[in-house]
Amino acid sequence: MKFPTRTAPVAPAGIVGTLRAGRPTRSLLTRLRAGDIAVIDHVDLDRPTAQRMLDAGVSAVLNAQPMTSGRFPNLGPQLLIEAGVLVIDGIGDGGFATLADGRTARVHDGTVYDGEQRLTSGRVVDLELAQAQMTEARAGMATQLQTITHISTELIRREQGVLLHGIGLPALSAQLEGRIVLVVADAAETPEQLRRMRAFLREQRPTVVATAPALKAVRQAGLRADVVIVGPGEDLPDAKVLRAAKDVVLCGASAVHDDSLARLGTAPHRIVTSLGSRDIALLVAQSAAPRVLVAAGLGASLTDVLDRDRDGAAGSYLARLSAGPKVVDASAVPTLYSGRVRVRHVLLALLICVLVVAAAIATTDVGHDWLHDLLDQIGVNR
Repeated sequence: MKFPTRTAPVAPAGIVGTLRAGRPTRSLLTRLRAGDIAVIDHVDLDRPTAQRMLDAGVSAVLNAQPMTSGRFPNLGPQLLIEAGVLVIDGIGDGGFATLADGRTARVHDGTVYDGEQRLTSGRVVDLELAQAQMTEARAGMATQLQTITHISTELIRREQGVLLHGIGLPALSAQLEGRIVLVVADAAETPEQLRRMRAFLREQRPTVVATAPALKAVRQAGLRADVVIVGPGEDLPDAKVLRAAKDVVLCGASAVHDDSLARLGTAPHRIVTSLGSRDIALLVAQSAAPRVLVAAGLGASLTDVLDRDRDGAAGSYLARLSAGPKVVDASAVPTLYSGRVRVRHVLLALLICVLVVAAAIATTDVGHDWLHDLLDQIGVNR
C-alpha cells in the first residue's frame, strides 16, 4: 500500500523584495534598504547614483526610462550589472505608477508580479547590452558637452559669488593653508585610490576634507576627516566622526540636521548653494590656500564628468576650473610618489655615516697615529 507523499512547495522563480519608488531618484536613495527593489524614473543612470544603490544593497532596479539614452556613455547600468543586480528599463510611466511604494513584488524575466498578478514589464539589461549601448553612446558626447556648456553659463550666473569670488565659503578651524590637502568624494574607485596612496598618506599626513558619503572609505583607509561636507539629502555621519572633525559644513538652506548637531554640541558652517557636496568640498579646500590639492573620487576624465546629471556635471566642471592648477588627481599620485627607497639614497646615507665615523676617529690619539702612518705611506712630507 502506497501512502501519499508530500512534496515541498516550489518557490516562485525570480527576485522577491519590497518596492521602493521615488521621483527624483535622489529622494529615494536615503530610503533604500538591503533586498529592496528600486523603482526609478531616471534617464541615463549615472555611476554615483548607481553606487549609492549598491551600497544600500538593492536586489533589482526598475527604470521607467531607458538606462542609456545614447547621449553619452553613462556608467551606472554596467556598475549595477557587474555587481549582480537585476536591471530592467522601459517600464514606462504607467508601469512606474503601478508599482506602489512599499508593496511586495516578484521580478522574473523582465516582468513584475504581485503573487500571480502581472503588474508591468520591461527590458532586461544584461552586460552585453549595456556595453553595446556604451559604445554607441560615445557618439553623443559632443551634443552633451554643448548642453553642459549652456548649463555652465547659467550656473556661473547663479553661483558666481561662490565659484568666482569664494563668497559664502566658511573660514575653517582646520589648518589647510600651505598644507597638502586630500579631498575625498564618494565614487566606486575611491577605496582603491586611497589604498594605492597608502605610502604617500602615511608619510605626508595631509589634511582631509571629505563628503559625508565618502567617510566609510576614509575610515577604511585609516584616515580621519578634518572637514566633513554634508550635501542636500545626504545622511549625517555618526557622532564619533562629527566630534573628531574640526569643521562640519552643511550645503543648502535645509535645517534638517540642525537639531542633531545641536545635541552633539557641534556648530556647523552653512553654505546656501545649489552645488553638490563634492564641488563644495573642492571649493572650500581651494579657498584656504593649500599647497597641493589631491582629489580622490572626483574623476578626472571627460566620461567621469559627463557621467552625472547635467547640473552635477556643470558644477564639477566649474569647481575643477576654479580650483586651478593645484589639483592633482589621486590616480596620478602613485606614479609621482612611490615612497620607495632608491639606491642613491642608500649610498648617500652610507657615505655620510663613513664621514661621520672618520671625523670622530680623527679627534682621538689613535686617529692621529693612523693619519700620520697613512701620510708616511703615501709619501707626504709633514
